[in-house]
Amino acid sequence: MYGLWKPRVLGAWRVPAAGPVILAVNHSHNVDGPMVMGTAPRPAHFLVKKEAFVGPLGWFLRSIGQLEVDRRGTDRAAVTGALEVLAQGGVLGIFPEGTRGEGDFAALRAGLAYFAVRSGAPIVPVAVLGSTERTGRLVRGLPPLRGRVDVVFGDPFDAGDGSGRRTRKALDEATVRIQRRLAAHLADAKRLTGR
Repeated sequence: MYGLWKPRVLGAWRVPAAGPVILAVNHSHNVDGPMVMGTAPRPAHFLVKKEAFVGPLGWFLRSIGQLEVDRRGTDRAAVTGALEVLAQGGVLGIFPEGTRGEGDFAALRAGLAYFAVRSGAPIVPVAVLGSTERTGRLVRGLPPLRGRVDVVFGDPFDAGDGSGRRTRKALDEATVRIQRRLAAHLADAKRLTGR
């Protein structure tokens, strides 16, 4: 990432140095996941759509510990793999909106709340800004080479309400709390970076 672009990484010290943690990343461009993987202070295992696991790219993603997920339904193997990463004290990366979009954390899926409540791992919000501002001249689908992309890590927080409940209602309530925290972090990151 540092060879192709000029990432400015802010707040990486907020990621706990040990123990399970979930990075909740906004997603507006294909480069967002690799940018966080390349700049995070700890190795991150992201849930990546199975369509990306093709040919040499699939081999590469598996070799660096990324988790293949079938987005057409509940992928039990991906869920088990993600929970294992957290149980072993690792870092799980999630795009809580489920797919690329505006990257504004406006519509979250329940997966992030499930993993956070089930594992007890804190969530660190991550805002990737600048990846969609302009397109490159050499490769139109990517940000301009040597262009600046900001990666802003926020303060870790717990998703649960402290009751230990894992009911559908508890997960829905956790999703609402998470969405508020992620949206607030994104707004703060935009003010901080001027984007």
